[in-house]
Amino acid sequence: MYFKIKMISITGIISLMAVSKLNYFHVILYYFYFLAQRSMLLVPIVFGHFGYSRRDQHTWIRDFKLCGGKFQSPVSISSIKSVALPLPALEVISYHNYLPNPLHLKNNGHSVAINVNNHLRKPLPYIFGAALDTKQEYEVDHLHFHWGAKNNRGSEHILNGVRYPMEMHIVHKNKAYLNLSDALNYKNSLVVLGVFFQLQEEDNRSLYPIVEDLTGVQWLNNEVHLNTPITLASLLPKNIDLFYTYKGSLTTPPCNEVVTWIIFPTPVPISFAQLNKFRQLSNGEDVLVDNYRKLQDLGLRKVYVRRLSPFLIAKYNETIFNVTNLDWFWH
Repeated sequence: MYFKIKMISITGIISLMAVSKLNYFHVILYYFYFLAQRSMLLVPIVFGHFGYSRRDQHTWIRDFKLCGGKFQSPVSISSIKSVALPLPALEVISYHNYLPNPLHLKNNGHSVAINVNNHLRKPLPYIFGAALDTKQEYEVDHLHFHWGAKNNRGSEHILNGVRYPMEMHIVHKNKAYLNLSDALNYKNSLVVLGVFFQLQEEDNRSLYPIVEDLTGVQWLNNEVHLNTPITLASLLPKNIDLFYTYKGSLTTPPCNEVVTWIIFPTPVPISFAQLNKFRQLSNGEDVLVDNYRKLQDLGLRKVYVRRLSPFLIAKYNETIFNVTNLDWFWH
């Protein structure tokens, strides 16, 4: 997760002191406030180190208290245990448009991420509908990946006992908030689309813009400009009408429980050769693989699945289910 920073010169600080007659302490406070509000360089929201080994993940709660919450992610999803409803469709707006340039791919030591920097202030792709709060829209912020060292692991969520070799997260924030760091302070402020990847022999041509630039981010903090424009629609599964949804958290520290998850059961193809290029990246100490969080207890949370069967539609009087009073927990 990231927010942006715009640098201010030392000359600017001195000028500020001269004009406002503030002491050094106040100027430094102003400086950091300015950094947090005006951003251009990508800096992690997470202040502190975390790792993905079993031992490292046990320390997350010690260093990041929210990681010990009751509504954490990822979880294991079961079709049988999910509550089927004729939910509204997920509306994806401008997903077929190219993401605004410049787009950068970065190895942050935990994943590779593409951050959407909207310098031109043009409308970004956004989503609404599904089981999301009515009249709320969520615009894309960034996307990143989780993958395993072996083909039988890598995804964070498990679906019907299957752990896929890779999972992509497309992170959206409520348009009401200035940036991601601001949104983390509010309930239901983020929506993350979870996309599974399934191995096949042939390359997935839609992944070429990302995979071909992975060699440029092999090492920690490497960042490259994407040479080929991409659309979010090209990264989604063919069927987004069927999805699972539940309330959860970020799967990395600080683990804020502000996320509505939408998980597509239909996987996206990726070739063995393409996945192996992810596995050649470095986290600064070792090979960057198995960067997925262990499963969290679902507890009393409900998982909903969108189904439009004739029986369900008839049950709800031939109308799409009204999500206004949707109950997300078992009592």
